[in-house]
Amino acid sequence: MKIRAAVLEEIGVERPYARTRPLKIEEVDLDGPGSGEVLVKMAVAGLCHSDLSVIDGNRPRPVPMVLGHEASGIVEAVGAGVDDLKPGDHVVFVFMPSCGHCSPCSEGRPALCEPGAVSNGAGELLGGVNRLHYKGKKAFHHVGVSSFADHAVVSRRSLVKIDKEVPLDIAGLIGCAVLTGAGAVFNTGDVKPGGSTAVVGLGGVGLAALLGAVAAGAETIVAVDRLESKLEFARELGATHTFNSDDPDVVAKVREATRGGVQAALEFAGSVKALEFSYAITRRGGTTITAGLPHPKAMLSLPAVSLVAEERTLKGSYIGSGVPSRDITRFLGLYKRGKLPVDRLLTHRLKLDDINEGFDRLADGSAVRQIIEFD
Repeated sequence: MKIRAAVLEEIGVERPYARTRPLKIEEVDLDGPGSGEVLVKMAVAGLCHSDLSVIDGNRPRPVPMVLGHEASGIVEAVGAGVDDLKPGDHVVFVFMPSCGHCSPCSEGRPALCEPGAVSNGAGELLGGVNRLHYKGKKAFHHVGVSSFADHAVVSRRSLVKIDKEVPLDIAGLIGCAVLTGAGAVFNTGDVKPGGSTAVVGLGGVGLAALLGAVAAGAETIVAVDRLESKLEFARELGATHTFNSDDPDVVAKVREATRGGVQAALEFAGSVKALEFSYAITRRGGTTITAGLPHPKAMLSLPAVSLVAEERTLKGSYIGSGVPSRDITRFLGLYKRGKLPVDRLLTHRLKLDDINEGFDRLADGSAVRQIIEFD
């Protein structure tokens, strides 16, 4: 079938994207679903820094590629062997398909699925297949999803069925921003009621983590960013302390305000400098968590003795260290009960033709979460 999609043909095009237009809105051929696959009509797709990092070259991927990974939609058709979804079902996309059989999957860590990582890196669906064609040649899938299109064929393992009562625009935010941010709080950080935590980097994922910290009952919630508008918004969402990262004395100020540092510092800025800062504001015996994705060549330097002498922990968090089939339902339940107001993160609604302008806003920090709405 013919679909309308945003295609990235060249990586590293300079900004402003409204002028250079790295994402071309083109007609793309999409094969029907094969065995274990599902055809989904897109409802909304969110713009995320993970997409931006492919556009600007920080996370190189094969091109031409249809980008997009945070989305919700409605099932239109299923392939052979798919018996738990049917046309009309509402679904959220997951950007790491899990095979269910490799060592991480068997250990209850589907976010680290080994075959899923291989397929994502190659720009293919789980199992090494491809369903996109552009200008008569193969086009690549973005992390098994490619949601910047009116339709997508994906592995059944890339979808979680949701309650039809949940608005699809809200559901679209769950599969990345909320799953990653709130998941880092609940799963990786195990933030407890009465505890102290810091969120460094207040994009959509970081602010979702802040909402998660509020829902978890943290008593002290520190928010750090370089934009005053983001800090003001963080205070509205429940941050108890806010600090501008450009302040040369910010480390000392955070440690003073939190009596020696926070129990858990969570970094979402995707830079080594931000991660080093997060480690510096973590107290003795505390945990520093990073869900940011810096350039693959970026290296981290830390005082190694502190890991032992201060019993410090440094942890990575991918997709919130979660189990998507469990956590998406759980977070949507918190939203419905008013405990996780993720709708407040939604700042812009776009059409597919406006996508390049949307990435300019994402790059300069003037948007939190933007969604593309499909007819």
